[in-house]
Amino acid sequence: MTVRAPASIACLVVLALGQSSWAQTNTARPDARVSFYVTTDQRRPVEGAASDSFELASALTFRMPDTDHSGLEAGIDVRHTRYSMTTRPQRVSLYDGFAGARLGSQGQLRVRAGHIWLPDMGTAGALAGGLIEFRSAPSGAASRVTAGAFMGAEPLNYETGYAEGVRKYGGYVGLESGFLRRHVLGFATIKHGALTERSMLTVANYIPAGRSFFAYQALEYDLKGPAAGTATRGLSYFLVNARAPLGPRVELQGTYNKGRSIDARGLTEELLNGRAVTAQAVDGLRYETQGGRVSVRVLRGLELYAGYARDRNNRDDEPTGRITLGGYASNLFNSGFDVSGSDAMIDRPTGPYHSRYVSIGRRIGRAVYVSGDYSTSLAVVQFRRSDGVTIETRPWTKRYSGNVSATISRSFSLTGVVDYTTDEGMMDLRLMTGLTYRVR
Repeated sequence: MTVRAPASIACLVVLALGQSSWAQTNTARPDARVSFYVTTDQRRPVEGAASDSFELASALTFRMPDTDHSGLEAGIDVRHTRYSMTTRPQRVSLYDGFAGARLGSQGQLRVRAGHIWLPDMGTAGALAGGLIEFRSAPSGAASRVTAGAFMGAEPLNYETGYAEGVRKYGGYVGLESGFLRRHVLGFATIKHGALTERSMLTVANYIPAGRSFFAYQALEYDLKGPAAGTATRGLSYFLVNARAPLGPRVELQGTYNKGRSIDARGLTEELLNGRAVTAQAVDGLRYETQGGRVSVRVLRGLELYAGYARDRNNRDDEPTGRITLGGYASNLFNSGFDVSGSDAMIDRPTGPYHSRYVSIGRRIGRAVYVSGDYSTSLAVVQFRRSDGVTIETRPWTKRYSGNVSATISRSFSLTGVVDYTTDEGMMDLRLMTGLTYRVR
């Protein structure tokens, strides 16, 4: 089911409401941008027919400032992409498109309706429905408790429609205290017809210690196995990223990322239609990465780093080692050039290979920045409905890129990108130009 016309009308209504209410209730200006991008792509495979494609993309973003005062609020974030190839349908993504209000002398109570993105709710964060939220104190207070509840439909990813027969509801509670410290606990249930597609807990923590140590942690746990218990309950994903100084010039960084990806929507549809499901689809994609990095500030503007990690990209892969050496410098030796580069040696069962990256950039005048990049051994991410996401490494890939960004005025900016990619089976040339207008 699609609702392109009503969604477009709703966006215009939200934009008009936001402009009017901002003028009446807020002194801070809203953030608004309109962007257009044109991309051409020429592919020349070693075997098979060559192909040329054309892509036109546009984006509209409007968001009123989040204040501690009562008043109306609104936001829009919508993207549209049209392809020249008839095999690829045009895509419309409405991330945000809501209207609402803050109530109370300090805006303690918030109500919103429309398309709402809830980033602290992880994979359940996309909502087409309603939200009510209460916060105990204004921003900047020594501590603040936030609690919210939501209910609505499931927006589709690439068109302005909704998943048929899917409903979700849940809530969250958060605590903010001290210097940027934040903890959020959430719960969500997604119903697909008569079946429970998913029922999960989400946890997010941002933990600073003083002004030097920072740790971010995100977790999602299935309280009931996805697709009415067809898949096992348990950890969906667990992510930790921590940084800590070791003296004035040395910084340590550690990362850990483990989880699985299951197509719960597809599994539930198979169950509702009485079809058999494969063991691979129930098990899903399993992935894991753990590693650390040491960074050393050698001189002002010059930093070198070294790290080691163990990766498992796909369910059937064995863990592989990855050693990375690199660095970056701004205004290298007062030349005006910014330089960065890295070399990752990856030891896979099929043999070791290097993945290299080099970038050189320089500002020209006050308004133009130009850079050139070279990279090797890229990877391709593929989605298969019955088996989740797979990552295909291509050690023989080479890519040469050029980038230009220019600020024309306080409101207009231009972007240009040229990518030339080759590997053992294909040559690809991609050109992209973009124009952005920002309301100031």
